[in-house]
Amino acid sequence: MAIFASRRRFARMVAAGVALLALTPFSGAWGQSRLLDAPRMAGTVGERFDGFAVVRGAASAEIAQLVSQVNAERRTVYAQRAATDKVSIDAVGKIYALEIMKSAPPKTWFLSEAGQWVQK
Repeated sequence: MAIFASRRRFARMVAAGVALLALTPFSGAWGQSRLLDAPRMAGTVGERFDGFAVVRGAASAEIAQLVSQVNAERRTVYAQRAATDKVSIDAVGKIYALEIMKSAPPKTWFLSEAGQWVQK
C-alpha cells in the first residue's frame, strides 16, 4: 500500500513538473532572476538544488539584498504552485531548479544536494 502512495505522490510531482515546464521561465520571479545573471557569471552568486539562489564568497550588501529579494519572490511562486498541485514547496523548488539550471548563463555555479559546487 505504501508503494502505491509513493507512486501517486511521484505522479503528482511529475505532473507538477510538466505543468511548470509549460510556464514561461522568465515571467514574474524569473524576470528578477535575470538580474542575477552578472553576479552569477562572476561567481559571487550561485544556484542551489532547491531552486534558491545563494551568495558565494564575498558579495556586496546590494548583491546580498538582491539574492534575498529574488528568493522571496521564488518562495512565493513555489508556495502558490505547491498549493495548486498539492505537493511540497521543496518538491516544487527542485523542479524549478532544473529550469533555472537550463536557463542560467554560462559560468553559473550550482550547489548539488550533496554539497558540491559545479560550474555550468
